Amino acid sequence: MLKHALVPFFVSAGLLAGAPLAQAAGNLVFCSEGSPAGFDPAQYVAGTDFDASAETIFNRLTQFERGGTAVVPGLATSWDIAPDLLTYTFHLRKGVKFHTTPWFKPSRDFNADDVLFTFNRMIDKDQPFRKAYPTEFPYFTDMGMDTNIKQIEKLDDYTVKFSLNTVDAAFIQNLAMSFASIQSAEYAAKLLKEGKPEEINQKPVGTGPFVFKSYQKDSNIRYTGNKEYWNPSDVRVDNLIFAITTDPSVRMQKLKRNECQVTAYPRPADLEGLKADKNLQMPEQAGFNLGYIAYNVSDKVKGSDAPNPLAQLKVRQALDMSVNKPAIISAVYQGAGQLAVNAMPPTQWSYDTTIKDAPYDLEKAKTLLKEAGIKEGTEISLWAMPVQRPYNPNARLMAELIQADWKKIGINAKIVSYEWGEYLKRAKAGEIGAMLIGWSGDNGDPDNWLGTLFGCDAVNGNNYSKWCDASFDKLIKQAKSTPGQDQRTVLYKQAQHILKDAVPMTPIAHSTVYQPMRANVLDFKISPFGLNSFYGVGVK
Repeated sequence: MLKHALVPFFVSAGLLAGAPLAQAAGNLVFCSEGSPAGFDPAQYVAGTDFDASAETIFNRLTQFERGGTAVVPGLATSWDIAPDLLTYTFHLRKGVKFHTTPWFKPSRDFNADDVLFTFNRMIDKDQPFRKAYPTEFPYFTDMGMDTNIKQIEKLDDYTVKFSLNTVDAAFIQNLAMSFASIQSAEYAAKLLKEGKPEEINQKPVGTGPFVFKSYQKDSNIRYTGNKEYWNPSDVRVDNLIFAITTDPSVRMQKLKRNECQVTAYPRPADLEGLKADKNLQMPEQAGFNLGYIAYNVSDKVKGSDAPNPLAQLKVRQALDMSVNKPAIISAVYQGAGQLAVNAMPPTQWSYDTTIKDAPYDLEKAKTLLKEAGIKEGTEISLWAMPVQRPYNPNARLMAELIQADWKKIGINAKIVSYEWGEYLKRAKAGEIGAMLIGWSGDNGDPDNWLGTLFGCDAVNGNNYSKWCDASFDKLIKQAKSTPGQDQRTVLYKQAQHILKDAVPMTPIAHSTVYQPMRANVLDFKISPFGLNSFYGVGVK
Protein backbone atom coordinates (compact mmCIF):
# COMPACT_ATOMS: atom_id res chain seq x y z
CA MET A 1 0.00 0.00 0.00
CA LEU A 2 1.16 3.54 -0.75
CA LYS A 3 0.61 5.63 2.35
CA HIS A 4 -0.38 9.29 1.97
CA ALA A 5 -0.29 11.00 5.34
CA LEU A 6 -0.04 14.71 4.70
CA VAL A 7 0.27 17.76 6.90
CA PRO A 8 -3.37 18.64 7.62
CA PHE A 9 -4.78 21.53 5.65
CA PHE A 10 -8.21 22.88 6.33
CA VAL A 11 -10.60 24.59 3.95
CA SER A 12 -13.49 26.90 4.50
CA ALA A 13 -15.23 29.71 2.68
CA GLY A 14 -17.81 32.51 2.69
CA LEU A 15 -19.74 33.98 5.66
CA LEU A 16 -22.96 35.82 6.53
CA ALA A 17 -24.02 39.19 7.71
CA GLY A 18 -26.70 40.66 9.87
CA ALA A 19 -29.10 43.18 8.39
CA PRO A 20 -27.62 45.87 6.14
CA LEU A 21 -25.19 45.25 3.31
CA ALA A 22 -22.59 47.46 4.92
CA GLN A 23 -19.17 47.09 6.44
CA ALA A 24 -19.07 46.37 10.16
CA ALA A 25 -16.57 44.76 12.52
CA GLY A 26 -16.16 41.15 11.57
CA ASN A 27 -18.26 41.44 8.41
CA LEU A 28 -17.14 40.96 4.82
CA VAL A 29 -19.22 41.76 1.72
CA PHE A 30 -18.39 40.19 -1.64
CA CYS A 31 -19.89 41.76 -4.76
CA SER A 32 -20.60 38.64 -6.81
CA GLU A 33 -21.51 38.62 -10.49
CA GLY A 34 -24.68 36.54 -10.56
CA SER A 35 -27.29 34.47 -8.76
CA PRO A 36 -26.57 30.79 -8.16
CA ALA A 37 -28.94 28.25 -9.65
CA GLY A 38 -28.96 26.40 -6.33
CA PHE A 39 -26.85 25.26 -3.38
CA ASP A 40 -26.16 21.59 -4.11
CA PRO A 41 -22.70 21.68 -5.77
CA ALA A 42 -23.12 18.23 -7.31
CA GLN A 43 -25.86 19.51 -9.61
CA TYR A 44 -23.84 22.28 -11.24
CA VAL A 45 -20.69 23.08 -13.20
CA ALA A 46 -20.40 26.88 -13.01
CA GLY A 47 -18.19 28.91 -10.69
CA THR A 48 -21.11 31.14 -9.68
CA ASP A 49 -22.82 28.11 -8.16
CA PHE A 50 -19.63 26.73 -6.61
CA ASP A 51 -18.71 30.05 -4.97
CA ALA A 52 -22.09 30.19 -3.24
CA SER A 53 -22.04 26.60 -2.00
CA ALA A 54 -18.89 24.46 -2.30
CA GLU A 55 -16.56 27.32 -1.35
CA THR A 56 -18.61 28.36 1.67
CA ILE A 57 -20.95 25.71 3.04
CA PHE A 58 -19.22 22.42 2.24
CA ASN A 59 -16.00 20.45 2.49
CA ARG A 60 -14.66 17.51 0.50
CA LEU A 61 -12.57 14.46 1.34
CA THR A 62 -9.53 16.06 -0.26
CA GLN A 63 -9.07 19.74 -0.93
CA PHE A 64 -6.83 22.11 -2.86
CA GLU A 65 -4.48 24.32 -0.94
CA ARG A 66 -5.56 27.95 -0.92
CA GLY A 67 -4.37 29.68 -4.07
CA GLY A 68 -2.76 26.53 -5.47
CA THR A 69 -3.31 23.20 -7.19
CA ALA A 70 -1.69 20.90 -4.61
CA VAL A 71 -4.07 18.41 -2.96
CA VAL A 72 -4.18 18.37 0.84
CA PRO A 73 -6.35 16.60 3.44
CA GLY A 74 -9.91 17.73 3.97
CA LEU A 75 -12.55 15.58 5.60
CA ALA A 76 -10.10 12.73 5.08
CA THR A 77 -6.91 13.12 7.10
CA SER A 78 -5.00 10.59 5.00
CA TRP A 79 -5.51 7.88 2.41
CA ASP A 80 -3.92 4.64 1.23
CA ILE A 81 -3.62 3.72 -2.45
CA ALA A 82 -3.30 0.06 -3.42
CA PRO A 83 -0.35 -0.92 -5.68
CA ASP A 84 -2.72 -1.59 -8.61
CA LEU A 85 -4.07 1.99 -8.23
CA LEU A 86 -7.65 0.67 -8.18
CA THR A 87 -8.40 0.90 -4.46
CA TYR A 88 -8.34 4.04 -2.30
CA THR A 89 -8.92 3.81 1.44
CA PHE A 90 -9.75 7.10 3.18
CA HIS A 91 -9.31 7.72 6.89
CA LEU A 92 -11.90 10.27 7.96
CA ARG A 93 -11.50 13.22 10.27
CA LYS A 94 -13.19 12.79 13.65
CA GLY A 95 -15.16 15.42 15.53
CA VAL A 96 -16.42 17.29 12.44
CA LYS A 97 -19.88 18.74 12.97
CA PHE A 98 -22.58 19.46 10.43
CA HIS A 99 -24.21 22.87 10.63
CA THR A 100 -27.04 23.48 13.06
CA THR A 101 -29.73 25.54 11.30
CA PRO A 102 -33.41 26.39 11.84
CA TRP A 103 -34.26 23.51 9.49
CA PHE A 104 -31.84 20.86 10.82
CA LYS A 105 -30.14 19.95 14.09
CA PRO A 106 -27.66 17.09 13.65
CA SER A 107 -27.60 14.31 16.22
CA ARG A 108 -24.13 13.03 15.29
CA ASP A 109 -20.80 14.10 13.80
CA PHE A 110 -19.68 13.54 10.20
CA ASN A 111 -18.83 9.89 9.47
CA ALA A 112 -18.60 7.26 6.73
CA ASP A 113 -22.37 7.18 6.18
CA ASP A 114 -22.20 10.72 4.79
CA VAL A 115 -19.53 9.76 2.29
CA LEU A 116 -21.55 6.79 1.09
CA PHE A 117 -24.71 8.86 0.74
CA THR A 118 -22.92 11.63 -1.17
CA PHE A 119 -21.45 9.36 -3.82
CA ASN A 120 -24.11 6.65 -4.03
CA ARG A 121 -26.70 9.34 -4.75
CA MET A 122 -24.69 10.28 -7.84
CA ILE A 123 -23.97 6.70 -8.92
CA ASP A 124 -27.21 4.81 -8.25
CA LYS A 125 -30.40 6.05 -9.93
CA ASP A 126 -32.37 3.64 -7.74
CA GLN A 127 -31.01 5.08 -4.53
CA PRO A 128 -34.10 6.19 -2.51
CA PHE A 129 -33.17 9.85 -2.27
CA ARG A 130 -32.27 9.97 -5.97
CA LYS A 131 -35.61 8.40 -6.89
CA ALA A 132 -37.50 10.87 -4.71
CA TYR A 133 -35.58 13.82 -6.11
CA PRO A 134 -34.50 12.97 -9.67
CA THR A 135 -31.69 15.23 -10.80
CA GLU A 136 -28.52 15.14 -12.84
CA PHE A 137 -24.90 15.34 -11.72
CA PRO A 138 -23.22 16.66 -14.87
CA TYR A 139 -19.64 17.04 -13.69
CA PHE A 140 -19.57 13.63 -12.02
CA THR A 141 -20.95 11.90 -15.13
CA ASP A 142 -18.98 14.03 -17.62
CA MET A 143 -15.82 12.66 -16.01
CA GLY A 144 -17.12 9.10 -16.18
CA MET A 145 -16.95 8.70 -12.40
CA ASP A 146 -20.46 7.23 -12.27
CA THR A 147 -19.25 4.22 -14.25
CA ASN A 148 -15.66 4.04 -13.03
CA ILE A 149 -16.43 3.84 -9.30
CA LYS A 150 -17.14 0.15 -8.89
CA GLN A 151 -18.01 0.17 -5.19
CA ILE A 152 -17.84 2.31 -2.06
CA GLU A 153 -17.55 0.41 1.22
CA LYS A 154 -17.80 1.52 4.82
CA LEU A 155 -15.07 -0.36 6.67
CA ASP A 156 -15.96 1.35 9.94
CA ASP A 157 -17.41 4.72 11.00
CA TYR A 158 -14.24 6.53 9.98
CA THR A 159 -12.83 4.44 7.15
CA VAL A 160 -14.18 4.28 3.58
CA LYS A 161 -12.84 2.31 0.63
CA PHE A 162 -13.40 3.27 -3.03
CA SER A 163 -12.85 0.56 -5.64
CA LEU A 164 -12.41 1.61 -9.29
CA ASN A 165 -12.94 -0.33 -12.50
CA THR A 166 -10.01 1.35 -14.25
CA VAL A 167 -7.08 3.46 -13.12
CA ASP A 168 -7.90 7.17 -12.79
CA ALA A 169 -4.63 9.06 -12.45
CA ALA A 170 -6.46 12.17 -11.22
CA PHE A 171 -8.82 10.48 -8.75
CA ILE A 172 -7.50 12.26 -5.65
CA GLN A 173 -7.68 15.62 -7.45
CA ASN A 174 -11.20 14.84 -8.66
CA LEU A 175 -12.41 14.30 -5.10
CA ALA A 176 -11.16 17.79 -4.21
CA MET A 177 -13.45 19.39 -6.81
CA SER A 178 -16.63 21.24 -5.91
CA PHE A 179 -19.08 18.60 -7.13
CA ALA A 180 -17.65 16.11 -4.60
CA SER A 181 -18.80 18.19 -1.61
CA ILE A 182 -19.95 15.97 1.25
CA GLN A 183 -23.64 16.06 2.19
CA SER A 184 -25.25 14.94 5.45
CA ALA A 185 -26.92 11.53 5.17
CA GLU A 186 -28.91 12.32 8.31
CA TYR A 187 -30.26 15.56 6.83
CA ALA A 188 -31.12 13.78 3.57
CA ALA A 189 -33.03 11.10 5.50
CA LYS A 190 -34.98 13.81 7.31
CA LEU A 191 -35.91 15.51 4.03
CA LEU A 192 -36.90 12.19 2.50
CA LYS A 193 -39.14 11.35 5.45
CA GLU A 194 -40.80 14.77 5.24
CA GLY A 195 -41.32 14.48 1.48
CA LYS A 196 -39.12 17.52 0.77
CA PRO A 197 -35.92 16.12 -0.79
CA GLU A 198 -35.59 19.11 -3.13
CA GLU A 199 -34.73 21.29 -0.13
CA ILE A 200 -31.22 19.84 -0.17
CA ASN A 201 -30.69 22.35 -2.99
CA GLN A 202 -32.49 25.24 -1.26
CA LYS A 203 -31.64 24.88 2.42
CA PRO A 204 -28.12 23.46 2.39
CA VAL A 205 -26.36 21.84 5.33
CA GLY A 206 -22.63 21.17 5.23
CA THR A 207 -19.52 21.02 7.39
CA GLY A 208 -17.87 24.08 5.89
CA PRO A 209 -16.59 27.28 7.51
CA PHE A 210 -19.77 29.23 6.80
CA VAL A 211 -23.36 28.44 7.63
CA PHE A 212 -26.05 29.32 5.10
CA LYS A 213 -28.69 31.69 6.44
CA SER A 214 -30.76 33.14 3.59
CA TYR A 215 -30.90 33.81 -0.13
CA GLN A 216 -32.76 36.50 -2.01
CA LYS A 217 -32.46 35.91 -5.76
CA ASP A 218 -30.65 38.67 -7.63
CA SER A 219 -30.03 40.46 -4.33
CA ASN A 220 -27.94 38.70 -1.66
CA ILE A 221 -26.84 35.51 0.05
CA ARG A 222 -26.10 35.59 3.77
CA TYR A 223 -23.84 33.31 5.76
CA THR A 224 -22.51 33.30 9.30
CA GLY A 225 -19.15 32.06 10.47
CA ASN A 226 -19.21 28.46 11.67
CA LYS A 227 -18.26 28.69 15.35
CA GLU A 228 -17.85 24.89 15.49
CA TYR A 229 -15.61 24.63 12.44
CA TRP A 230 -12.90 21.98 12.66
CA ASN A 231 -10.18 24.46 11.74
CA PRO A 232 -11.11 27.64 13.64
CA SER A 233 -8.24 29.67 12.16
CA ASP A 234 -10.01 29.57 8.78
CA VAL A 235 -13.05 31.44 10.10
CA ARG A 236 -11.88 35.01 10.50
CA VAL A 237 -15.10 37.01 9.91
CA ASP A 238 -18.41 36.78 11.75
CA ASN A 239 -20.61 37.36 8.72
CA LEU A 240 -20.21 37.00 4.98
CA ILE A 241 -22.60 38.47 2.43
CA PHE A 242 -22.69 37.90 -1.29
CA ALA A 243 -24.13 41.15 -2.71
CA ILE A 244 -25.30 39.97 -6.14
CA THR A 245 -24.38 42.73 -8.60
CA THR A 246 -24.48 41.80 -12.27
CA ASP A 247 -23.30 45.17 -13.64
CA PRO A 248 -19.47 45.33 -13.47
CA SER A 249 -19.41 49.13 -13.28
CA VAL A 250 -21.77 49.05 -10.30
CA ARG A 251 -19.56 46.43 -8.62
CA MET A 252 -16.56 48.73 -8.92
CA GLN A 253 -18.54 51.70 -7.58
CA LYS A 254 -19.59 49.65 -4.57
CA LEU A 255 -16.01 48.61 -3.97
CA LYS A 256 -14.77 52.20 -4.04
CA ARG A 257 -17.55 53.25 -1.62
CA ASN A 258 -16.60 50.35 0.69
CA GLU A 259 -20.05 48.81 0.24
CA CYS A 260 -18.21 45.63 -0.59
CA GLN A 261 -14.67 44.70 0.32
CA VAL A 262 -13.99 42.15 -2.44
CA THR A 263 -15.48 42.12 -5.92
CA ALA A 264 -15.53 39.83 -8.94
CA TYR A 265 -14.36 40.39 -12.49
CA PRO A 266 -13.46 44.00 -13.19
CA ARG A 267 -13.80 45.29 -16.72
CA PRO A 268 -10.47 45.76 -18.52
CA ALA A 269 -11.32 49.45 -18.97
CA ASP A 270 -11.49 49.88 -15.17
CA LEU A 271 -8.14 48.31 -14.34
CA GLU A 272 -5.91 51.39 -14.39
CA GLY A 273 -8.28 53.39 -12.22
CA LEU A 274 -8.55 50.57 -9.71
CA LYS A 275 -4.77 50.15 -9.56
CA ALA A 276 -4.37 53.86 -8.87
CA ASP A 277 -6.80 53.91 -5.92
CA LYS A 278 -4.76 53.88 -2.70
CA ASN A 279 -7.71 52.41 -0.77
CA LEU A 280 -7.60 49.27 -2.90
CA GLN A 281 -5.25 46.39 -3.64
CA MET A 282 -5.19 44.61 -6.99
CA PRO A 283 -3.31 41.31 -7.09
CA GLU A 284 -3.14 39.58 -10.47
CA GLN A 285 -1.94 36.34 -12.02
CA ALA A 286 -1.98 34.54 -15.35
CA GLY A 287 -5.33 32.90 -15.79
CA PHE A 288 -5.65 29.14 -15.83
CA ASN A 289 -8.57 29.58 -18.20
CA LEU A 290 -9.79 29.63 -21.79
CA GLY A 291 -12.49 31.58 -23.60
CA TYR A 292 -13.65 29.89 -26.80
CA ILE A 293 -16.36 29.41 -29.42
CA ALA A 294 -18.07 26.01 -29.30
CA TYR A 295 -19.63 24.75 -32.54
CA ASN A 296 -22.58 22.39 -32.31
CA VAL A 297 -21.55 19.60 -34.72
CA SER A 298 -24.89 17.74 -34.49
CA ASP A 299 -26.66 17.03 -37.78
CA LYS A 300 -29.56 19.19 -36.59
CA VAL A 301 -29.86 21.85 -33.93
CA LYS A 302 -32.50 20.93 -31.39
CA GLY A 303 -35.78 22.63 -32.29
CA SER A 304 -34.97 22.88 -36.01
CA ASP A 305 -35.65 20.48 -38.86
CA ALA A 306 -33.10 22.10 -41.15
CA PRO A 307 -29.65 20.56 -41.62
CA ASN A 308 -27.05 22.14 -39.36
CA PRO A 309 -24.29 23.75 -41.46
CA LEU A 310 -21.89 23.45 -38.51
CA ALA A 311 -22.01 19.67 -38.87
CA GLN A 312 -19.66 20.12 -41.85
CA LEU A 313 -15.95 20.36 -41.12
CA LYS A 314 -15.35 22.85 -43.96
CA VAL A 315 -17.90 25.24 -42.47
CA ARG A 316 -16.24 25.11 -39.06
CA GLN A 317 -12.84 25.60 -40.68
CA ALA A 318 -14.15 28.64 -42.54
CA LEU A 319 -15.62 30.21 -39.43
CA ASP A 320 -12.46 29.47 -37.45
CA MET A 321 -10.06 31.09 -39.94
CA SER A 322 -12.22 34.20 -40.32
CA VAL A 323 -12.18 35.17 -36.62
CA ASN A 324 -9.84 38.12 -36.07
CA LYS A 325 -8.47 37.07 -32.69
CA PRO A 326 -5.98 39.95 -32.22
CA ALA A 327 -8.79 42.48 -32.75
CA ILE A 328 -10.96 40.66 -30.19
CA ILE A 329 -8.16 40.52 -27.62
CA SER A 330 -7.48 44.23 -28.12
CA ALA A 331 -11.13 45.32 -27.83
CA VAL A 332 -12.50 42.80 -25.31
CA TYR A 333 -9.50 42.00 -23.10
CA GLN A 334 -7.70 45.35 -23.58
CA GLY A 335 -4.27 43.95 -22.90
CA ALA A 336 -5.43 41.63 -20.10
CA GLY A 337 -5.35 38.45 -22.14
CA GLN A 338 -3.20 36.35 -24.45
CA LEU A 339 -4.12 34.72 -27.72
CA ALA A 340 -5.26 31.11 -27.35
CA VAL A 341 -4.33 28.43 -29.87
CA ASN A 342 -5.12 25.21 -28.04
CA ALA A 343 -7.96 23.74 -25.99
CA MET A 344 -6.10 24.33 -22.71
CA PRO A 345 -3.84 27.06 -21.31
CA PRO A 346 -0.08 26.87 -21.97
CA THR A 347 0.56 26.54 -18.22
CA GLN A 348 -1.18 23.14 -18.22
CA TRP A 349 1.32 20.28 -18.33
CA SER A 350 1.07 18.27 -21.59
CA TYR A 351 0.24 21.44 -23.61
CA ASP A 352 1.45 20.89 -27.18
CA THR A 353 3.41 23.91 -28.41
CA THR A 354 3.63 22.52 -31.96
CA ILE A 355 -0.07 23.15 -32.60
CA LYS A 356 -0.73 26.30 -34.61
CA ASP A 357 -3.84 28.20 -35.68
CA ALA A 358 -4.99 28.18 -39.28
CA PRO A 359 -3.94 31.51 -40.88
CA TYR A 360 -6.55 34.28 -40.93
CA ASP A 361 -7.79 34.00 -44.52
CA LEU A 362 -11.18 35.36 -45.63
CA GLU A 363 -10.83 34.28 -49.24
CA LYS A 364 -10.03 30.69 -48.33
CA ALA A 365 -12.94 30.75 -45.88
CA LYS A 366 -15.32 31.79 -48.67
CA THR A 367 -13.97 28.99 -50.87
CA LEU A 368 -14.54 26.41 -48.12
CA LEU A 369 -18.12 27.59 -47.62
CA LYS A 370 -18.76 27.35 -51.36
CA GLU A 371 -17.33 23.81 -51.45
CA ALA A 372 -19.63 22.93 -48.55
CA GLY A 373 -22.66 24.20 -50.49
CA ILE A 374 -23.36 27.03 -48.05
CA LYS A 375 -25.15 29.95 -49.67
CA GLU A 376 -24.20 33.54 -48.95
CA GLY A 377 -26.48 34.97 -46.26
CA THR A 378 -26.88 31.66 -44.42
CA GLU A 379 -27.87 32.34 -40.81
CA ILE A 380 -26.48 30.60 -37.76
CA SER A 381 -27.08 31.44 -34.12
CA LEU A 382 -24.21 32.82 -32.05
CA TRP A 383 -24.89 32.57 -28.34
CA ALA A 384 -23.39 35.19 -26.03
CA MET A 385 -23.10 34.77 -22.26
CA PRO A 386 -25.12 37.25 -20.17
CA VAL A 387 -22.48 37.39 -17.40
CA GLN A 388 -18.81 38.14 -17.00
CA ARG A 389 -16.61 35.15 -16.42
CA PRO A 390 -12.87 34.96 -15.65
CA TYR A 391 -12.23 33.85 -19.23
CA ASN A 392 -14.45 36.46 -20.95
CA PRO A 393 -14.95 39.99 -19.61
CA ASN A 394 -17.52 41.01 -22.24
CA ALA A 395 -19.20 38.25 -24.21
CA ARG A 396 -21.67 40.58 -25.92
CA LEU A 397 -18.89 42.71 -27.41
CA MET A 398 -17.01 39.58 -28.44
CA ALA A 399 -20.13 38.24 -30.16
CA GLU A 400 -20.59 41.50 -32.06
CA LEU A 401 -17.00 41.41 -33.29
CA ILE A 402 -17.35 37.77 -34.40
CA GLN A 403 -20.66 38.63 -36.06
CA ALA A 404 -18.86 41.30 -38.10
CA ASP A 405 -16.04 38.88 -38.96
CA TRP A 406 -18.41 36.21 -40.23
CA LYS A 407 -20.44 38.77 -42.19
CA LYS A 408 -17.32 39.30 -44.32
CA ILE A 409 -17.53 35.68 -45.55
CA GLY A 410 -21.30 35.72 -46.08
CA ILE A 411 -22.51 34.21 -42.82
CA ASN A 412 -25.20 36.05 -40.86
CA ALA A 413 -24.74 35.40 -37.15
CA LYS A 414 -27.84 35.98 -35.03
CA ILE A 415 -26.76 36.83 -31.48
CA VAL A 416 -28.79 34.98 -28.82
CA SER A 417 -28.66 35.19 -25.04
CA TYR A 418 -30.54 33.97 -21.98
CA GLU A 419 -30.26 34.24 -18.22
CA TRP A 420 -27.10 32.37 -17.18
CA GLY A 421 -28.74 29.23 -15.79
CA GLU A 422 -31.08 29.00 -18.77
CA TYR A 423 -28.19 29.66 -21.14
CA LEU A 424 -26.29 26.62 -19.86
CA LYS A 425 -29.38 24.43 -19.68
CA ARG A 426 -30.42 25.13 -23.28
CA ALA A 427 -26.86 24.76 -24.54
CA LYS A 428 -26.55 21.32 -22.96
CA ALA A 429 -29.86 20.38 -24.58
CA GLY A 430 -28.33 21.09 -28.00
CA GLU A 431 -30.20 24.27 -28.91
CA ILE A 432 -27.08 26.24 -29.85
CA GLY A 433 -25.44 26.85 -33.19
CA ALA A 434 -22.17 28.51 -32.20
CA MET A 435 -21.68 29.52 -28.58
CA LEU A 436 -19.35 31.69 -26.53
CA ILE A 437 -18.30 29.80 -23.44
CA GLY A 438 -15.10 29.05 -21.57
CA TRP A 439 -13.50 27.19 -18.74
CA SER A 440 -11.28 27.67 -15.73
CA GLY A 441 -9.35 24.54 -14.82
CA ASP A 442 -10.73 22.74 -11.78
CA ASN A 443 -8.02 20.31 -10.75
CA GLY A 444 -4.77 20.96 -12.62
CA ASP A 445 -5.09 17.79 -14.74
CA PRO A 446 -5.27 17.72 -18.58
CA ASP A 447 -8.33 15.49 -18.42
CA ASN A 448 -10.20 18.38 -16.85
CA TRP A 449 -9.88 20.15 -20.22
CA LEU A 450 -9.83 17.46 -22.88
CA GLY A 451 -12.12 14.93 -21.22
CA THR A 452 -14.52 17.23 -19.41
CA LEU A 453 -15.05 19.55 -22.39
CA PHE A 454 -14.65 17.31 -25.43
CA GLY A 455 -14.93 13.69 -24.33
CA CYS A 456 -17.79 11.46 -25.45
CA ASP A 457 -18.92 11.01 -21.83
CA ALA A 458 -19.50 14.78 -21.66
CA VAL A 459 -21.73 15.12 -24.75
CA ASN A 460 -24.79 15.74 -22.59
CA GLY A 461 -22.89 17.96 -20.19
CA ASN A 462 -19.97 20.35 -20.67
CA ASN A 463 -19.23 19.15 -24.20
CA TYR A 464 -21.39 21.85 -25.78
CA SER A 465 -20.03 21.01 -29.24
CA LYS A 466 -21.65 17.55 -29.02
CA TRP A 467 -18.45 16.32 -30.65
CA CYS A 468 -17.57 12.66 -30.06
CA ASP A 469 -14.55 11.21 -31.84
CA ALA A 470 -13.68 7.59 -31.12
CA SER A 471 -9.91 7.96 -31.69
CA PHE A 472 -9.73 11.09 -29.53
CA ASP A 473 -11.79 9.48 -26.80
CA LYS A 474 -9.63 6.35 -26.79
CA LEU A 475 -6.48 8.46 -26.31
CA ILE A 476 -7.80 10.59 -23.45
CA LYS A 477 -9.20 7.57 -21.63
CA GLN A 478 -5.93 5.74 -22.04
CA ALA A 479 -4.09 8.81 -20.73
CA LYS A 480 -6.42 9.09 -17.77
CA SER A 481 -5.74 5.49 -16.79
CA THR A 482 -1.95 5.78 -17.20
CA PRO A 483 -0.07 6.62 -13.98
CA GLY A 484 3.12 8.27 -15.32
CA GLN A 485 2.99 11.95 -16.33
CA ASP A 486 5.50 11.50 -19.18
CA GLN A 487 3.48 8.68 -20.72
CA ARG A 488 0.25 10.61 -20.23
CA THR A 489 1.74 13.67 -21.93
CA VAL A 490 2.49 11.71 -25.11
CA LEU A 491 -1.13 10.56 -25.33
CA TYR A 492 -2.62 13.97 -24.55
CA LYS A 493 -0.49 15.61 -27.23
CA GLN A 494 -1.80 13.17 -29.82
CA ALA A 495 -5.35 13.93 -28.71
CA GLN A 496 -4.79 17.68 -29.00
CA HIS A 497 -3.90 17.31 -32.68
CA ILE A 498 -7.07 15.33 -33.40
CA LEU A 499 -9.17 17.97 -31.70
CA LYS A 500 -7.47 20.85 -33.50
CA ASP A 501 -7.98 19.21 -36.89
CA ALA A 502 -11.68 18.51 -36.22
CA VAL A 503 -12.42 22.14 -35.21
CA PRO A 504 -15.28 21.57 -32.76
CA MET A 505 -14.19 24.87 -31.20
CA THR A 506 -12.21 28.03 -31.82
CA PRO A 507 -9.96 29.01 -28.89
CA ILE A 508 -9.92 32.80 -28.43
CA ALA A 509 -7.99 33.90 -25.35
CA HIS A 510 -6.59 33.19 -21.91
CA SER A 511 -7.55 36.04 -19.62
CA THR A 512 -5.32 37.53 -16.94
CA VAL A 513 -7.11 37.36 -13.57
CA TYR A 514 -7.32 40.54 -11.50
CA GLN A 515 -8.78 40.59 -8.00
CA PRO A 516 -9.87 44.04 -6.76
CA MET A 517 -10.37 44.37 -3.02
CA ARG A 518 -10.15 46.91 -0.23
CA ALA A 519 -6.74 47.51 1.31
CA ASN A 520 -7.95 46.17 4.67
CA VAL A 521 -8.73 42.67 3.36
CA LEU A 522 -6.27 40.12 4.67
CA ASP A 523 -4.98 36.89 3.09
CA PHE A 524 -7.35 36.58 0.12
CA LYS A 525 -5.79 34.15 -2.37
CA ILE A 526 -6.56 34.13 -6.09
CA SER A 527 -7.77 30.66 -7.00
CA PRO A 528 -6.18 29.10 -10.11
CA PHE A 529 -9.58 27.52 -10.67
CA GLY A 530 -11.48 30.79 -10.99
CA LEU A 531 -13.32 30.41 -7.68
CA ASN A 532 -13.82 32.94 -4.89
CA SER A 533 -12.96 31.43 -1.52
CA PHE A 534 -13.21 33.22 1.81
CA TYR A 535 -11.89 30.67 4.27
CA GLY A 536 -8.79 32.10 5.90
CA VAL A 537 -9.75 35.62 4.78
CA GLY A 538 -10.02 38.44 7.32
CA VAL A 539 -10.52 42.20 7.51
CA LYS A 540 -8.61 44.65 9.67
